[in-house]
Amino acid sequence: MSKENVSEYERVPVPESKTKGAKAFWGLFASEHVAGTELLIGPLFLVHGVAAFDLFIGLIAGNLLAVLSWRYLTVPIAMKYRLTLYMQMEKIGGRNLVVIYNFVNGLLWCFLAAAMIFVSATAIIAAFHVTPPSLDAVYPNNLWMVVIVLAVGILISIIAARGYDAVSKFANYVAPWMVVLFIVLGFTTLPYLNIHSFQDFWDKAQTVIWTGVNQPGYVKFTIWHIIFYSWFGNMVWHIGMGDLTVFRYARKARYGFAPLSGMFLGHYIAWICAGMLYAVQLQADPNNTAVSPGTLAASTMGVAGLLLVLVSGWTTANPIIYRAGLAFQAINRKWSRVTITLIAGGIASVIGIFPALSMNFLNVTAMYGLLLMPVGAVIFADCYFMKPLGMTSFFAEKKNIKFYLPPALAWALTLGVCLWLNLAYDLQVFFLGLPGWFISVALYVGLSLYFQRKKG
Repeated sequence: MSKENVSEYERVPVPESKTKGAKAFWGLFASEHVAGTELLIGPLFLVHGVAAFDLFIGLIAGNLLAVLSWRYLTVPIAMKYRLTLYMQMEKIGGRNLVVIYNFVNGLLWCFLAAAMIFVSATAIIAAFHVTPPSLDAVYPNNLWMVVIVLAVGILISIIAARGYDAVSKFANYVAPWMVVLFIVLGFTTLPYLNIHSFQDFWDKAQTVIWTGVNQPGYVKFTIWHIIFYSWFGNMVWHIGMGDLTVFRYARKARYGFAPLSGMFLGHYIAWICAGMLYAVQLQADPNNTAVSPGTLAASTMGVAGLLLVLVSGWTTANPIIYRAGLAFQAINRKWSRVTITLIAGGIASVIGIFPALSMNFLNVTAMYGLLLMPVGAVIFADCYFMKPLGMTSFFAEKKNIKFYLPPALAWALTLGVCLWLNLAYDLQVFFLGLPGWFISVALYVGLSLYFQRKKG
């Protein structure tokens, strides 16, 4: 076995001697979940017309459910096997299924990176007073926007391909600074909103900021939308088992509560502060509904706001493009990591010039999680239900199968059922993750009973 493989334990369990303490996880989640896209998500809640009470209570409930999902679903499996998500998938479904997963995952990461690139680009757009795209824009509104987005995307892609280590360290250094600036961002809006006390804040929260009135063409959000979005906005990492790769290093199960840092700094405080910023814009001009993070931040924080937007988008896009490159490279190890990362960054940059992606970012992130979630359900079922039902875990590995049908069919059929629920019953994408997870578990167990008995 090569030294490279052992150093990262990509294909073997992490030894107990190499497990990590709590500090490694609390800091990681704080840095990864306070990102530039918070400046998209916070305003989009206002666009969808969520009411103040629904937002504040819904975010508490949804984020707690997300943390509990990490702690009680992801961490026990991560600590039991101490394998990456990809290695567990290979043992369960075979090498060819992992190839399919990597392709889908890499492509979806390009879409997420595109939104991050757009966020960073809006700082340049605001600095040079370029008109940002409108809320309902599908295509770029001017040539300068195209040039700026592509230039930012290409720069980020080059850094991702050649300097990931240095930039990842930089991201960790600036994470605490970004958290502070997000909080400061919220405080800078108070004079603009005429808020001078807590009572003022709650009055304005209900009547000026989160009024419960949605923009035309956007679904009206209730408390249930907020709960399910904040719970399942990251479902690819918890019930989708993406963070098996992170928590395989956990020394103790209680480290599974570490996502609290990211959820309540990024997915509570940062979302609220970003929403307040958008409210300042709407109060000044109700017709100006554009969601341009650079313009929003500059309106109350000036140059510091522009730097926050530029850096927060960049430091998030960079590792995502890097991961997309690794996902594509895993399809064929002979491909150059540098070249494939540049290609992934190029794809993300082109996608980023279309504002429809960023203006509908809530739907995009919900769809991203839904598409990959069934794989996590399969891993859960393989861990807990195979032995009690007289079946074999890691069946593909033990039978030397390259493409095992039960997990593949469970994945495909689950998405088919979710599509049917959406079309036939108008069940929105935000709510499909929960029934989809149970459907995937049931399908995998049932199909495994049939196939394992057939193969003996």
